[in-house]
Amino acid sequence: MSQRELVVLGTASQVPTKLRNHNGYLLRWGEEGVLFDPGEGTQRQMTYAGVSATDITRIALTHFHGDHCLGLPGIVQRINLDRVPHPVDVYYPASGEVYYQRLCNATAYHRTVDLRPHPIVGGGPLEAPGAPFVLTAAPLSHPVEAFGYRITEPDGFRLSQGRLRELGLSGPVVGELRRLGAVEHEGRTVTLAEVGEPRPGQSVAFVMDTRLCDGVVELASGVDLLVIEATFLESEADLAAEHGHLTAAQAAGVAAEAGVRTLVLTHFSQRYRSLDGHRAEAERRFSGEIVVAEDLARIPLPPRL
Repeated sequence: MSQRELVVLGTASQVPTKLRNHNGYLLRWGEEGVLFDPGEGTQRQMTYAGVSATDITRIALTHFHGDHCLGLPGIVQRINLDRVPHPVDVYYPASGEVYYQRLCNATAYHRTVDLRPHPIVGGGPLEAPGAPFVLTAAPLSHPVEAFGYRITEPDGFRLSQGRLRELGLSGPVVGELRRLGAVEHEGRTVTLAEVGEPRPGQSVAFVMDTRLCDGVVELASGVDLLVIEATFLESEADLAAEHGHLTAAQAAGVAAEAGVRTLVLTHFSQRYRSLDGHRAEAERRFSGEIVVAEDLARIPLPPRL
């Protein structure tokens, strides 16, 4: 199976700390590398994490607050400096077009790479040329327009080696069966359905700055991996609501309701030196696997069901 993992480049919210860089997350999905919300310092964090500019095939911005996008100028200039050999698709709220243009043209540099902009005007499937997955967006609830993202791999089909052996099928005839859906073998017709089984697709949701809203639940529904902000603890729930954020308990409650397999908490306020409280709150609401993200962590997607 191709490598699929989340590389955490930063976990801070508005203010970075000595241990937490501003936001930044690279989702490796085989040959794809989707960079979410590159904040300040993302380019340097990539160096520490062993991520190269050529790994990036898509960039997805949830919104245009600085901790989620001020690293974009450096990333754009780095992929040009390194002459990345493929186009890079960039997704962002259409209402922030002026900020996107300013960030991509912050200083003089030599353009060598095709940046393909995809401004988002509403929820739903997004154009994702050549992607082995479906990329969708859903609106979130924040003081500025924001969107969360979901990556969903279509369900597939795999052949059962044991069943193939039982029927005496091997070699070129197996390839023919894959291609045609049925073959004649030893006087009978063998179909794909007889020798295969469904192969469920994997899915990841990325939910940053938001209050609880329908979009959060829509994105998280049934995903294998939910990467979600947990800026505050429940003791600051009023502050979270005022500024358009989630608490660790709220994030875990979403994961429990949505049937998430692995919950990744991130985007922590600088007021919390220890994140033990975030884990404790989440554990009270969610019984699945919980990861309290740390800078430079690598988090694999859960094995297929």
